[in-house]
Amino acid sequence: MQAGSAKKRIFQKKPEWIKVKLPGGDEFKRISRMLRERNLFTVCEEAMCPNIAECWSGGTATLMIMGEKCTRGCRFCNVKSGIPDQPLDPMEPIKAAETVELMNLEYVVITSVDRDEIEDQGASHFAKTIEMIHKRNPNVLVETLIPDFRGNLDCLQTISNAKPDVLAHNLETVRRLTPFVRDRRATYDQSLYVLKSMKELREEQWTKSSIMLGLGETEDELLQAFEDLRKNNVDFLTLGQYLQPTKKHLKVERFYTPDEFKVLEEKALSFGFLYVASGPLVRSSYRAGEFFISNMIKNNRNGQELPVV
Repeated sequence: MQAGSAKKRIFQKKPEWIKVKLPGGDEFKRISRMLRERNLFTVCEEAMCPNIAECWSGGTATLMIMGEKCTRGCRFCNVKSGIPDQPLDPMEPIKAAETVELMNLEYVVITSVDRDEIEDQGASHFAKTIEMIHKRNPNVLVETLIPDFRGNLDCLQTISNAKPDVLAHNLETVRRLTPFVRDRRATYDQSLYVLKSMKELREEQWTKSSIMLGLGETEDELLQAFEDLRKNNVDFLTLGQYLQPTKKHLKVERFYTPDEFKVLEEKALSFGFLYVASGPLVRSSYRAGEFFISNMIKNNRNGQELPVV
C-alpha cells in the first residue's frame, strides 16, 4: 500500500454534513481569554466540539474542572492523559461560579478529568463546584458529566448530596467495543452501575447518558445499549458521530447520515427515554438538548405533569 493511501485510510475525509465553520469573533475571543485568566478549561475547546460557537453564544458551556490532564487513557478522547503534576486548585469552585456569571450562562455543564491518584478521586472538589455555582447563580441549571469514580458509592453519594439538576455519565459505546474504546478501568457495567446508583441515591435525580456512533457498532448492539440504559432508569440520551481528533486516535469506521441518525432517534425513543438528541454533530453537551431539558425541569418545578416512562 502506498503512503498516501495509508494516510487516507487512517484519517478520513469528513462528509459534507459534518463540516462546520471554525469558531471566531470578538465574543468567542473574550470568553476564551476569560477562561485562560482563571486557569479554567472547557470540554468545548479540549474536545474540539463542532458546536462551540453555537453553545457559547446561546448561553450554555461545558467547564472542565480538576485540571487538564486525565489519569485515564480512553482511545477516542483528545484530553491529555497522564499523571497530573498539579494539586487541585482550592479556588476553582469559586472561579467556576464567577465564570458562569460572567458568561451569562443559563445552563452549565460541569465535567472533569479523572483523578484516580486522589483519595476521593476529586468527588468533594466536584461537589463544592456544583454547590458554589448554585449559590452564586441560583437560576442557572447545573448538569454534571461525571467520571465513574471507579464505582465508589461514597464518591457518588458526595456528588448526589450537591444536588445537580441533571446527572450525566456517558456509556460512550456498546458493550463489545468498550474494552477497545475506553480505558480498561472504565467498564460497561460500571457505567450502568453509576447511573443506576445516582437514581437510587436521589429518586428525583434526572439522569443522562451519551453514545458515540461510527466505531464499528451494529444496530442490534445499539438497541441493546438503549435497553440497558432504560433498565437503569436513564431519562435522557444523546447520540452523535465520533470524529477522530488526531491520527493517533481510533479511526472512524463509518459516518452515519442525518437520516440514519433520525431513524435511531425514533428507535431510542421507543424504549421510553424522555428525550433523545440524535445527529452527526450532537454531543453529550448539546445546546438544543439542554434547551429541551431545562424547559422540562422548569415545568416540573412548576407542577406541570411529565410524560410517563
